[in-house]
Amino acid sequence: MNIKISDIANLPSRFGDFKVQAFKQGQKEHLVVCAKELAEVPIVRVHSECLTGDAIGSLKCDCRDQLEYGLKMADETGGMVIYLRQEGRDIGLLNKINAYALQDKGLNTIEANHQLGFAADERTYEAVTFILNHYNIKKIKLLTNNPDKINSISGVEIIERIPIIMQANKHNAGYLDVKRDEMGHLL
Repeated sequence: MNIKISDIANLPSRFGDFKVQAFKQGQKEHLVVCAKELAEVPIVRVHSECLTGDAIGSLKCDCRDQLEYGLKMADETGGMVIYLRQEGRDIGLLNKINAYALQDKGLNTIEANHQLGFAADERTYEAVTFILNHYNIKKIKLLTNNPDKINSISGVEIIERIPIIMQANKHNAGYLDVKRDEMGHLL
């Protein structure tokens, strides 16, 4: 795997005092945010980019809440957030907004992706294996509800899955139902 790796820098944030490192995989630049001292078996949140949720605070999803929770857990437990540049389940921002427009017309998130010619979820996780190997991490506690993520991460022993359940709101309740009922998320 051809991945370029940045130096490590300090990142004080409102969630904790972290170290950061970037990993460039082709055109995608992933980010690792980790506690200054990693636990022997760290809690790891693998978070896929969601500009509308993470940066703008969209209520259509639970992404920002999950990211913030993951960062707090990383700070409190000696853990790590791996921020993957896979916007819109890896269909890109333009297509994600087109999917939003289809959802505004009554399609659910999966139907919208299919209408645009994509699978329900286009994400991959091989960069996670590379990153965990780079940090010489052999065992993790994975902070996720997504069984595909659990099954796709290789090269490391997942000794525990920690649920990351966020409060639904009137804008994302249907989205969360689809994640649970049609995508098998453990909500």
